[in-house]
Amino acid sequence: MRTSNKVRSNTKRSNVKDITQKTLERYNDVFADIINVLLFKGENVVLEDSLIDALPMSTLKMEGKIKSQYRDIAKYWNNSKINVSMFGLENQSKPEKFMPFRIFGYDGAEYVRQSKKENKKEAKYPVITLVLYFGYNGRWNQPRSLFELLDIDEKIKPYVNDFKMNLFEIAYLERETIDKFKSDFWILADYLYQMRVNNDYIAGDTVIKHVDELLMLMSAMTKDDRFEETINELSRKESVTMCEVLDKVEARGRKEGVISVLISLVKDGILSISEAAKRADMSEESFKQYLKS
Repeated sequence: MRTSNKVRSNTKRSNVKDITQKTLERYNDVFADIINVLLFKGENVVLEDSLIDALPMSTLKMEGKIKSQYRDIAKYWNNSKINVSMFGLENQSKPEKFMPFRIFGYDGAEYVRQSKKENKKEAKYPVITLVLYFGYNGRWNQPRSLFELLDIDEKIKPYVNDFKMNLFEIAYLERETIDKFKSDFWILADYLYQMRVNNDYIAGDTVIKHVDELLMLMSAMTKDDRFEETINELSRKESVTMCEVLDKVEARGRKEGVISVLISLVKDGILSISEAAKRADMSEESFKQYLKS
């Protein structure tokens, strides 16, 4: 099943997209899947039940004021109640010039926090942040390290520590890598890959585990609200695939096309509201809501 090219503009879309990405990735099965594929080539190193949510907020002092900074998602990787590592995910739909500064600040704040723990003898752990870039119309074209941002005199460069981001361009991963994802993240990665390569998307029959979160994300990614609007229709089903979702999306598109014609006929005085509502197979009240929108 293919997606329609119909899209809708929404000035708040980028914020919605950010929120929905975070919601899907907050699930341990999705989070562990991302880490295992991108860092460990698909080996099941990080287990779901070894992950514990970390506070995404940290504070820093700037110009005499305490300011808060927020990661997208952060989780501790535990082994027998001992932190092995802290993983952070940062989502980017567009390249951002100062991203290395942001990541450096997040990681640095976590190391400072470790240094201030009451139990100074407690084992310290590394902090690893992954930047996930979801763009498929172009590669990441902004700095990936501090050195690319800083204007450094060559005389002092040997004494300046560089900091490189762990950047992953999801749409540009090898097909073999994408197919190692086992969670719902595979559907997103597959979508981005197909859109980059073919400028089109053919859905498969993979069963979706986190239906609401994935459909909200697809709605934000495609700028098509119909994905989100199908959630209630599919919520009662035990298993849902993207092919079924796209069938519903296309059916909604056809119905909305009919409603659009009926609205024009009502506004032109050719049909009454009651007759138009009957042809649209809906109540008069529901049809009036379309007239108002």
